Amino acid sequence: MLLNPKTESFDHLDETSRELIKKTIQFFEDRGKERLKKDDHERIWYEDFLNFVKEEKLFATFLTNQPGETGSIRWDTTRNCVINEILGFYGLSYWYTWQVTILGLGPIWMSGNDLVKTKTAELLQQGAIFAFGLSEKEHGADLYSSEMKLTETTSGEYLADGSKYYIGNANKAALVSTFGKFDKSDDDYVFFVVDPQHEKYDLVKNIVNSQNYVAEYKLQSYPVKEEDILSKGRDAWDTSLNTVNVGKFNLGWASIGICTHAYYEALNHASKRNLFNHYVTDFHHIKLIFVDAYVRLIAMKLFASRAIDYMRSASKKDRRYLLFNPMVKMKVTTQGEEVMDLLWDVIAAKGFEKDMYFEMAVRDIRALPKLEGTVHVNMALIIKFMANYFFKPGQFPEIGSVNQPANDDFLFNQGATKGLSRIKFHDYKIAYNSINLPNIKIFKRQIRQLKILLAVARPGKEQIKDFDFLLNLGELFTLVVYGQLIIENTNLCKVDHDLVDQIFDFIIRDFSKFALNLHNKTNSTFLQRKICKRMIQRPAVNTERFEKIMKNYVMSSANIYEMNK
Repeated sequence: MLLNPKTESFDHLDETSRELIKKTIQFFEDRGKERLKKDDHERIWYEDFLNFVKEEKLFATFLTNQPGETGSIRWDTTRNCVINEILGFYGLSYWYTWQVTILGLGPIWMSGNDLVKTKTAELLQQGAIFAFGLSEKEHGADLYSSEMKLTETTSGEYLADGSKYYIGNANKAALVSTFGKFDKSDDDYVFFVVDPQHEKYDLVKNIVNSQNYVAEYKLQSYPVKEEDILSKGRDAWDTSLNTVNVGKFNLGWASIGICTHAYYEALNHASKRNLFNHYVTDFHHIKLIFVDAYVRLIAMKLFASRAIDYMRSASKKDRRYLLFNPMVKMKVTTQGEEVMDLLWDVIAAKGFEKDMYFEMAVRDIRALPKLEGTVHVNMALIIKFMANYFFKPGQFPEIGSVNQPANDDFLFNQGATKGLSRIKFHDYKIAYNSINLPNIKIFKRQIRQLKILLAVARPGKEQIKDFDFLLNLGELFTLVVYGQLIIENTNLCKVDHDLVDQIFDFIIRDFSKFALNLHNKTNSTFLQRKICKRMIQRPAVNTERFEKIMKNYVMSSANIYEMNK
């Protein structure tokens, strides 16, 4: 189930996609780990990778939005997530230039500006990358406070003035999609494109110390014509949020890629290392760590894979992806941190060595929960769905695996970004009642207690103002959703039930941890504390199951992959 770039066939994809993906893998394997680490340490701009992108038309093939298209050139989330995983596997910097290009393309493909769309498609064919000018130094991604202004001139055109901060690719992008306001109104928003080669575009500096170029840039009386404008008013506002909806989904998959490579490296090291006449992987506490890391990583992939199906099936009437999407960004990336912490406890000082992939992985994994909205921002969004999810389920046709070659048209026509509290979800109990395993039974009891808390001891006015209180409550909720999609994908992919039961072992433990946190909040009520105590449960112990996972899944993946030198 884990990606092995050297043996994966990618049979679920069409021939063109398979060929391009395998060429991408070969590009990195031919360069080798020594070159990968050298470029990372010396902060070398990835010109060779971008040349590969240009020669093979990788971004042009995968990131050109062509509504209704089923040919090789299309925007297809299934195969895009394969690239996300692979680029994360080989280095977050390479993923980052792809990710920022996706964000930069969002406002263009969502616009009604056919002139810019045609130009963009041509630029992609030429190997161009793109950038997304949203954040500002003093305001971050606070759209309300944006200080980028367009001032109308006597000729009916505009002059743009202002600066943007933390903008990836802004040094080499063909176009930068830039967010701002018309100067006559504080709520008249606008998206427009700028050319970094223009004399009125001031590339101030690279604000990070890495291979990436993450820029501060300033526009000083930059001329903007009507034909450069992508969207205005409410459309521009919605475009900014809908673009992030598309882009933030990728972060979970990058995390999966990073963790997978680090897992192989850590396991290879531990399985060969002999201490006190025992291999490291024979020690019981090491077994516990590796099994936990493995099942958490598999859970990340099962959840994120299932979330793709909802992304690709979305419509104006089915917006369930707006819950699952931020969870891929928030939950999967924080689980990635958990996996890396576990692996680091095994390899210890080895994880600092400069020749190890692990050394840059432990640095890069920390970035993903903090990009495209923090964990707190995404949790605030997720909590809005809790009431309908638990108490007001809707009726939806069953969705299977969605991996057919097709353009994901809806992603660029998502519509208004309001009305989130009215979105309905299918009954989560359908999934939980479809499989009968000891740990799922225990987890269902925990879910029942959470629903009781929400029904009879819901947060009061002051508790709602306490975001730490809501964060722990939200963590409990997200574990229910996490488990639901894992079960759905288990049924679709015929996953070994022992593996699933071991996954729910950690889900029960995590749920108990957050219940204890909620219980211990100074402002929790007597009734809330009483219910939280009931949520704290012990997973079903099964030594035979545990040893099976260790032997058949963990140890069977030892020494099956090592990156070329």
